[in-house]
Amino acid sequence: MFVQSSWGKHIVYSLFGESHGPMIGITLHHLPAGIKIDMEAIKKDMSRRRPGKNKYSTPRNEKDQFEIVSGMLEGYTTGAPLTALIHNTDQRSRDYSKVKSKMRPSHADYAAYVKYKGHNDYRGGGHFSGRLTAPIVFAGGIAKQLLMARGIQVKGRIASIGPVKDADLDQTSSTLISTIKGETFPLVDQSLEESMKEVIDKARMDLDSVGGAIDVVAVNVPAGLGEPFFNSVESTLSHLFYSIPAVKMVAFGSGMQLPFMRASEANDAIMYKDGAVRTLSNHNGGVTGGITNGMPLIARLHIKPTPTIDQDQKMIDIENKENIVDHIEGRHDPCIVPRAVPVAEAMMAMGLVELVADEKWTERWCPDDTY
Repeated sequence: MFVQSSWGKHIVYSLFGESHGPMIGITLHHLPAGIKIDMEAIKKDMSRRRPGKNKYSTPRNEKDQFEIVSGMLEGYTTGAPLTALIHNTDQRSRDYSKVKSKMRPSHADYAAYVKYKGHNDYRGGGHFSGRLTAPIVFAGGIAKQLLMARGIQVKGRIASIGPVKDADLDQTSSTLISTIKGETFPLVDQSLEESMKEVIDKARMDLDSVGGAIDVVAVNVPAGLGEPFFNSVESTLSHLFYSIPAVKMVAFGSGMQLPFMRASEANDAIMYKDGAVRTLSNHNGGVTGGITNGMPLIARLHIKPTPTIDQDQKMIDIENKENIVDHIEGRHDPCIVPRAVPVAEAMMAMGLVELVADEKWTERWCPDDTY
């Protein structure tokens, strides 16, 4: 058995490393030569995801400084595989000595032990750790820049933390991106920030954790992207969203409310406005028939509470084959949601680049193509 850690057809992303190994990283295959990369923009996204900045995230203090070892020269891609390394500098593997035999609830410990016959790296979750999302944010930063060259912009925000929920996005607006502000707590309604912080801090003081939800939005997405049935917009993006550790549900547009609506309420009325086709609402989140329809592309990701908590929990001892009550020491996020926002953005950007490339690849075979 092996870990399947590559994704993509046009640009292939190969993720490597473990949470407590010497380094983590990613290789991007098939990037065209001559693309200028804005490294400062990528560093900013990496900083948004970086742990150890405040009491609302894990105290593990990783700088997340990346080193590009191939595929770049003088600020431009060379056409060779682009590889970025991120060194792990603040591991405390001793905290996880128990995990070799004691399987934590809601973690990958037991499933990975069975699948890889006990040979998986159990320290800090190994290859299944959220630590591996740092290289994803690096790759997503490049994907964002590829999309920006086509006018497509991707941005995320916190939709809820615990019971504190932000108002729904104005799904009819084409200027959603300009309303999404903030960095540590990117909210549409900034008045909720203190309430969300209080919920996280209460969970932290109780040696517990809390989950929430993220909205990720892309604007200026052209109509016509998506390859139904099996490579529809929703299936392509959901594949990536569900690859983020802790994501347990994905909905597009008003997806969670649609089962409770009539068609007369749920249908997005369509019209011409200033010569362009627009819908009067966006309950479908910019996708119909698995294809983008030109409206803002909106997805909501639901994040479970961080399962590592400093409390006694029921678990099993795989070595002695017995039920136990124990707790595992370690550093964890009392809420992973704020740091997961740039990860959600990265995944949407990577998926959209794939969908754009699918469209361009298909066009090459059209009789009237001028390629």
